[in-house]
Amino acid sequence: MPVARAFRWSILAASLAASAALALGGCMQTASPVAMVQPRSDLDAMAYGQPYSAPQPVVVADGGGAIGALRNSFASSPAPMPVGYAAPVRNGASYHLDAGDKLRVVVYGQEGLTNSYSIDAGGSITMPLIGAVPARGRTTAGLAGEIAARLRNGYIREPSVAVEIETYRPFFILGEVLAPGQYPYVPNMTVESAVAIAGGFSPRAKRDMVTVTHTENGGAMRAVVPLGTPLAPGDTVFVGERWF
Repeated sequence: MPVARAFRWSILAASLAASAALALGGCMQTASPVAMVQPRSDLDAMAYGQPYSAPQPVVVADGGGAIGALRNSFASSPAPMPVGYAAPVRNGASYHLDAGDKLRVVVYGQEGLTNSYSIDAGGSITMPLIGAVPARGRTTAGLAGEIAARLRNGYIREPSVAVEIETYRPFFILGEVLAPGQYPYVPNMTVESAVAIAGGFSPRAKRDMVTVTHTENGGAMRAVVPLGTPLAPGDTVFVGERWF
C-alpha cells in the first residue's frame, strides 16, 4: 500500500509540473501586435523618412574674375545683325566700279586710245586726249558712254567705245584665318572660298557665321552672314573668335 500511494503521488506531481511548463511556454509564445512599416518608393525616403523631391538649381555667386568678365561681355554685346547682305551683281551691267578695278577700254579704230586702265584712289581713269574720267560708282556701260561723249567733243566725230572689267579690285579678310590680308577677287566667290584662299580657319575661329562689310557709292553696310554668302569685290570679311 505505501508503495502504491507513493507512486500515485509521483505521477500527480509529474502531471502538475508538465501542466505548469505548458502554461508557461504558452505565455512566452503568445503573439503580440507588430507595427508594419510600408516600404518607401526611394532610398532617400527609407534613409531620412522624407519623400523625395527633385533638387533645385544651384545659383553660384559671381565673384568677378574671368567668369564675370565673360558674362558681362555677353550681356553687353549687341545682338548680331540679321542676315540681309546680298552681294551686287558681278560680271553684269549693274556692277558699280570703284578704286582698284582694272579696265580694258577699247576705242574702235583708235589704237592709241585702246589700252588697260586702273581706277585710281580718286576713282578716275586717265586717258590720252581727254585726261581724267570719273569711274567710281559707274557701270561699264555708263563709263563707256562718258568716254565717248568726251571724245566726241572735239576729238573723234563718231567714237565707238567699249569697256570691260579686266581685273576686279581685291577683297580683304581679317580675324581668325591662317593668313589674313588682301587677295585678288575671284568672280562668283563666296565667304567660304575667301576663307580657303586665306589658308582656312584658325583653331579658335567661329566657323558658322562671319561678318562682311560692303562699301558702295560712299556708303557701308555690315552684316553677319553664313559661309555660303556671295562676296563682291572690295568686301571685307571678318572671322570672329569663338568663346569655347
